[in-house]
Amino acid sequence: MICATLDDNGRDGTLVVVSRDHRRAIKVGPTAPTLQFLLDHWDALQQKVEALSAELAVGERPDAFELDIDRLLAPLPRAYSFLDGSAYPHHMSVIRQVRGARMPDHFYEKPLMYQGCSDPFLAPKAPIFLQEDASFGIDIEAELIVITGDVPQGVSRDHAAPYVRFLGLLNDVSLRSLIPDEIGRGFGFLQGKSASSMGPLVVTPDEVGALWNGKLLSGRYVCDIRGQRIGSLDPGKDAAFTYADLIAHASKTRELRAGTVIGAGALANEDREHGCGCIAELRAREQIAHGAAKTPYLHFGDRLRLEMFDYHGTSIFGAIDQTVERWQGQ
Repeated sequence: MICATLDDNGRDGTLVVVSRDHRRAIKVGPTAPTLQFLLDHWDALQQKVEALSAELAVGERPDAFELDIDRLLAPLPRAYSFLDGSAYPHHMSVIRQVRGARMPDHFYEKPLMYQGCSDPFLAPKAPIFLQEDASFGIDIEAELIVITGDVPQGVSRDHAAPYVRFLGLLNDVSLRSLIPDEIGRGFGFLQGKSASSMGPLVVTPDEVGALWNGKLLSGRYVCDIRGQRIGSLDPGKDAAFTYADLIAHASKTRELRAGTVIGAGALANEDREHGCGCIAELRAREQIAHGAAKTPYLHFGDRLRLEMFDYHGTSIFGAIDQTVERWQGQ
């Protein structure tokens, strides 16, 4: 099942089911007006919405319409919680190497995780509006997310995977010049992490077949900034922790409500030929190799594009395609 959210009914939009070729869609209607409603009533509504998806697939829905990506919000425009981990050590290690810092204690034993901005999640083509560019150090972080159902407190990693309802694409916008001060003072992130962006579509795990092994999603995740490809990564490789690990970690002392968004952090592969999932890592590599970072962070007017493909070259979630713009206020 593939789902999206139309921008036509307030902040939470309208839930639609999308065809496998991403060209057609149908409104779910009063049965499940929003994605959050579907998640809240999953046991009662899952089969009904899957039946609509099956009817759309065989052309039995006269009310189906052509899907316009420009009309979409984030699939979950505002979520109760966004918990972001750091599961790819080859991202963090090179950045810390440049700073002369070691990896955090017990990094490979216990996930790092922070609670980020979940209201709003930006639409896949919405501009990233900020007041400053050069002084903020605007960066992308190419990520994948899972959206959970209700997760009980203390679930083990061996029992966590069935709570994954949807998989999705994320750009975790990071303001690199603001982060060190926040972290150095012992708290954070807050100002250093502005609103993140979601890809246009979310998919249930069965949609991707063997690419999802219940722990990680494999494929080819491409990252472009200013028309330049900086990464072509495989998220299924080189992770220190799986989504099951992250769900178990997040739920140790709390229940997770349906609609909790969990990320695994910026993607990075051990094989450096795959490139980078963020500008900070690219700059760190440049500094190690050449003594100075050459690639600038994003400025007003710059464009970014993130997209993940299966091994046949088919887009799984559609693309995040955004520009950075100056916030003018209201």
